[in-house]
Amino acid sequence: MTTASPTTLIRPVSAGDDLQRLTHLIHTAYAPHAARGLRYWGTHQSVEDTAKRFASGTGLVMLEGDEYVGTITLRPPQPASPVALYREPGVWTFCQFCISPDAKGRGYGGQLHAHATAFARQAGAQVMGLDTAQPASTLIAMYESWGYRVVGECDWRPLTNYTSVVMSRQLVGG
Repeated sequence: MTTASPTTLIRPVSAGDDLQRLTHLIHTAYAPHAARGLRYWGTHQSVEDTAKRFASGTGLVMLEGDEYVGTITLRPPQPASPVALYREPGVWTFCQFCISPDAKGRGYGGQLHAHATAFARQAGAQVMGLDTAQPASTLIAMYESWGYRVVGECDWRPLTNYTSVVMSRQLVGG
């Protein structure tokens, strides 16, 4: 368990976590994207999907007291991914990253991201990758401020309704 700040805790997802509450958090966090017409998986995923996504890598939750305020799922290299970058050795990715709208503006997103990249680096990651909706300019700008750069694109349609940008950031050696 890692304390992110005096009032928060970041830890791996456990069997005792309430996946219904976590799915609700994800839906709520992704709702502004849905309102813009972007069909991120997080806008409508089921509780079973939440469990599968956490199980696809290392799921982390951020808590403030006993309230979930954020999630992120880290994935090691994915040999079967349709995204070439994600298949490369040393490239880890993250998904299902969100902060509760009620907790926005407290720096929790940066804290959770920093914890996740440190975890991945310790596990051998050299590069962190992600993808997000091409029209999501605010998210892209946030990731760029964290050192990511656009390195390509991918298309998850019909699972989404947009083209995604693929972004990456060196974790070691640069």
